[in-house]
Amino acid sequence: MDLRLAGKRALVTGASKGIGLAIAQALAAEGCRVDIASRTPAALDAAAAAIRKTAPRAAVEAHCADLAVLADQERLAAACAAADILVNNAGAAAAGGLDETSDAGWRESWELKVFGYINLARAFYREMQKRRDGVILNVIGYAGERHNAKYLIGSTGNAALMAFTRTAGSASPDFGVRILGVNPGYTATDRAEGQLRAFAAKKFGDAERWRDIEKEFNLPFGRMATPQEIADTVAFLVSPRASYISGTIITVDGGATHRNF
Repeated sequence: MDLRLAGKRALVTGASKGIGLAIAQALAAEGCRVDIASRTPAALDAAAAAIRKTAPRAAVEAHCADLAVLADQERLAAACAAADILVNNAGAAAAGGLDETSDAGWRESWELKVFGYINLARAFYREMQKRRDGVILNVIGYAGERHNAKYLIGSTGNAALMAFTRTAGSASPDFGVRILGVNPGYTATDRAEGQLRAFAAKKFGDAERWRDIEKEFNLPFGRMATPQEIADTVAFLVSPRASYISGTIITVDGGATHRNF
């Protein structure tokens, strides 16, 4: 299927590794000009090289930015104002329950993922409204719908982003813009392994037993999703082939959200 993405410009945040890198590679392979953003220059350089290896003819531009910082958000938005597609993907939250989280932990996590997403969405929405065309996709996370008391910061933040995405995306078509989201389930990334290690350290006193935690999750198909599986979903959703999808969140978790056994 031709996704009709050739010639589009897409900004992907948190694109130096994991799901973000896979999304950038998928969009580049479809013919997009890709802007990638992350905090670490060396990781950005490696990601750009990986994208060019996947799509040798792709135009790739790297932007070093800390998207928890308003000035960096504004600078990135100005540099990529002409983007047709924004994929918000930067951010993570520390594990822990209500009595295990700090004020700093809440604020640090939300400045990057909750307010970072919202601020970039607002900035790009203004530009897209003028053109009456554009797509904003938020990569959120299924903890927003399958809440976890031991992942309270992430569950709460993701639920907020789900509400934001659905509400903003219900009105944005009036201006020719689509806003939608993807909720990945557990995906085989460094971040997921880090979360599992934290759970293992808490439960067993040994982070190296993270595979035991993974088995306890009884994951569909006996495994986590791959970053490419998430990226392929995103590539379709931001394409003109999905032109009537807005205010919607697609969960890619193999059915885990409703798996109660």
